Amino acid sequence: MSESHVPARRVVVIGGGISGLTAAHRLQHGGAQVTLLEATGRLGGKLYAGEIAGVPVDLGAESMLARRPEAVDLARAVGLADRLCPPAASAAGLYTRGALHPMPAGQVMGVPGDLTTLAASGVLTDAGVARAREDAELPPVEVGEDIGIGAYVAARLGREVVDRLVEPLLGGVYAGDAYRISMRAAVPQLYEVARAGGPLTGGVAALLRRAASAGTAAGPVFMGIEGGVGRLPLAVADALRAAGGQVRLHTPVRELTRTGAGWRVVTGDGAALTADAVVLALPAAAAARLLAAEAPAAATELATVEYASMALVTMAFRRSEVSELPASRGFLVPSVDGLTIKASTFSSNKWGWVGDADPELFVLRTSVGRYGDEADLERTDAELVAASLTDLGTVAGLRARPVASRVERWDGGLPQYPVGHLARVARIREHVAGVPGLAVCGAVYDGVGIPACVASAHAAADALLATATVAGAATATAPAG
Repeated sequence: MSESHVPARRVVVIGGGISGLTAAHRLQHGGAQVTLLEATGRLGGKLYAGEIAGVPVDLGAESMLARRPEAVDLARAVGLADRLCPPAASAAGLYTRGALHPMPAGQVMGVPGDLTTLAASGVLTDAGVARAREDAELPPVEVGEDIGIGAYVAARLGREVVDRLVEPLLGGVYAGDAYRISMRAAVPQLYEVARAGGPLTGGVAALLRRAASAGTAAGPVFMGIEGGVGRLPLAVADALRAAGGQVRLHTPVRELTRTGAGWRVVTGDGAALTADAVVLALPAAAAARLLAAEAPAAATELATVEYASMALVTMAFRRSEVSELPASRGFLVPSVDGLTIKASTFSSNKWGWVGDADPELFVLRTSVGRYGDEADLERTDAELVAASLTDLGTVAGLRARPVASRVERWDGGLPQYPVGHLARVARIREHVAGVPGLAVCGAVYDGVGIPACVASAHAAADALLATATVAGAATATAPAG
C-alpha cells in the first residue's frame, strides 16, 4: 500500500475549550482523524461571546496577550485576521487608599523598575516608598527552585508594593493570592532577575531596557477580536469541521480505557468510541477522574490542583448618565482596600466595536472573587449587581442605574499556580508520557492566558503526531511518489 492510502489515525479530544479545540485543529491539519467531545452545549470554555442590551460583549476572557504570538496566529489561521483589534482606550487606573490613581509606568506585573515614578503616582504612602528604596542596600534573597512572588517582593520592597500593586495585577490574571503564586511559573522573567541577585528594582529596569532595545515592547500588549474573543473558539471549530473533523456537544465522557492497541472512550449515554490516541483538555479534577485507572499517578497529582472561582457582572447604562466615568479602560482594586469588586473594565471605552455597537449605551463590567476570599460569590446575582454599583459609586462617583445587567459565574474557573507548580506539572507529564497515545493540555499546565493555552494544545498535538501511535496521520494525505 502506498503512503497515500495509509489510513488516518483516530484521535479523540475530550474538552471543547480553546485548548481542546486548538489541539483538535492541529491534529486535523497533521492528518489525524479527529473527534472532539464537549460535555456541555457550548464550545469555548472561558471564552464566551454574548450580548447585553443588543450589544455584543465577552462574558469571559476578553483579550489576548499580543506579545506572545500563538493566539493571534491562531486567529489569523482561522480567518479572523481582519477582526483583530487592539484596545482603543488609555491604560487602566488603580483605586487605592480612597483615590483613583494612574497605573504606574515602568513595572513588570506590579514590580517597579523606577521608584521615582512609583513615588509620584501616589499609590504608596511615603513610608511605603521609603521601604521600597531599601532594596538597593539589601543582600540577595535566596530563591531556590521556586519562591512565592509576594514573599520575594515583600522581602525586597516591602508589603505595600505587594498589596497595592502586585496583588491587583496578579489577581486580574489568576484571581490568586500573590504571596502563594509561584514566581517561576507565573512571571518567569522576574524569577531570572531574582536568581541573578542584586536590587530587584535595578533588575526590573534592566529587563525593561532589554525589551525596549529588542523591540518586544513595541506594538500593543493585548489584542481583542471584533465581536469578542469568544468568537475565536467558534472559528476554530468551524475550521475543524471544514477539514473533516467531528465536534459533538452534550457528550460527556464517563470512562477512558486502554485497549492494548488504542483507547475505548465511553460517553455519558453508554456509547463507546475507539481511538488510537486521546487528548484530555479538561480541568484538573475532571482529568483526574478519567485518568484514575490508566494513569493513577498523574490523576493523584491532578487531584491536588486548587482553583479559584469568580463572577463577571456586565452592565449597560445610558451613555448620557455616565459622564463622570474616566476615559480609561477601567481600574483595578487591591483586596486590602476592602471593596467587593477587584476590577472594572469600561468595555465601551476599551473596545471600539463595543462602543460603536450602540452609541447611546455604555457597557462596563466588574469582577468579583479571589482565591481564599470567595464569600461574595454566595450572593445572588441581584446582590452582586448592587454591590458592584455601590463600589462604582465609591470609586468613580457613578450614580446611574443600568438598563440591563447579567452575571456570569465561573465556578472553579482559574487554576492556581502555587510554589512548586512547575515541578508538579513535570511529574504529571512524566506519568502521562508513560501511557501510549495519551496527551494532556490546558490552563492547568503552562499558563492561564489564551496564548499559553494555545501553546499547550500545540505541544500536546505535536507530541502525539510524533509518536508511532499517530505517525500514520502525518503521511495519510501525503502524495504518493
